[in-house]
Amino acid sequence: MYDCILVPTDGSPEVERALEHAFELARAHDATIRALYVVNVAGYGSLPMESALEGISGALRDEGEAALQRVEELAPDDIELETEIVDGTPSRVIVEQAQPGACDLVVMGTHGRGGIDRLLLGSVTERVVRKAPVPVLTVHVDPENSEDRSEQHAAVE
Repeated sequence: MYDCILVPTDGSPEVERALEHAFELARAHDATIRALYVVNVAGYGSLPMESALEGISGALRDEGEAALQRVEELAPDDIELETEIVDGTPSRVIVEQAQPGACDLVVMGTHGRGGIDRLLLGSVTERVVRKAPVPVLTVHVDPENSEDRSEQHAAVE
């Protein structure tokens, strides 16, 4: 069913929960994991000097390399893994990379923000869910809310 699973990462520890799900799916379907880090320098375009932007781009690329190295460390030996760093707007790049024939599924973490937080901060995951031409599996990665839910679940039992 799945030959290639795209897993965007921002390098945060919370993404590891999404990776766990992706690794399980890859193992079950004998699929390749494509880990993707998007260098987004658009938010820094108003800086006065071009050299400052180049420095930020380099630093973000370093973060991307570290994030993908972490994915490599976590990946089980029996999972085929590809990694890539791409420049651009995260949601746009992820949707472009998630084309039928290139990938069959996107697995992304979501913090599950709602209300004003989501409106103010935006949501890469939400934009990908709305525009991706392949299925998107979202994995709730907010550690604070996850603990609350675990406690609530235990209280119900």
